Amino acid sequence: MTLKAQSQQMTEQPIDKANTDRVKQLSYRRAFMLVLKRDLTIAMRHKDDIINPLLFFVIIITLFPLGIGPEAQTLSRIAPGIIWVAALLATLLSLDRLFKSDHLDGSLEQMLLSPHPIFVLVLAKIFAHWLITGLPLILIAPLLAVLLHLDENSYTALLLTLLLGTPVLSLLGAVGVALTVGIKKGGVLLSLLVLPLYIPVLIFATSAIDTAALGLPYSGQLAIIAALFFGSLTLAPFAVGAAIKVSTN
Repeated sequence: MTLKAQSQQMTEQPIDKANTDRVKQLSYRRAFMLVLKRDLTIAMRHKDDIINPLLFFVIIITLFPLGIGPEAQTLSRIAPGIIWVAALLATLLSLDRLFKSDHLDGSLEQMLLSPHPIFVLVLAKIFAHWLITGLPLILIAPLLAVLLHLDENSYTALLLTLLLGTPVLSLLGAVGVALTVGIKKGGVLLSLLVLPLYIPVLIFATSAIDTAALGLPYSGQLAIIAALFFGSLTLAPFAVGAAIKVSTN
């Protein structure tokens, strides 16, 4: 082999490797978008997947003024806890369908056989779940907070905590769903697995809203919730993928 041919081969190898990495990156992105589009399309065909958690969220919040009374000071004091407990339970209500239908029709096994990493496909499904469940809760929460006489200084903190906290609920909940997807009537076991994981988010979110009502800085609580979000975003898809493999076997 001549010196010119060797030089040309050495030049082409990095180019081929770069092209391969670029195609792989595009392939991962396409797989993510395909799974996301599929789950959103299915949710739009079954409107109850969107409406039921939202109605549950509204009903829980509207029942508290009826049961406790219309006193503004009392409702304002407990409003952060009511909103966040309602959001937590509404998310928990919708978790069971995250992988159940895919397990029944065999799509879950096809995901495991896919050449794409399972964590990419799982992350797309979790993101679709948050768009279907978490985002509507964030949009409607300020309106329901008016019903509970939430302090006007707390609305920004409410939105920020929901924006950071509801994805954590979906990510952590997906781990519990993946562990119980092969169990018939595993809803009670799912609640026992997931609810303890939700407690830190609940504590720091309500603390941030209460602190905002006092006019004090609440960046510390938001930083902890953000750390929970990024930690869950990094680890949960891998844990869900491993749990799905165990459950399907």
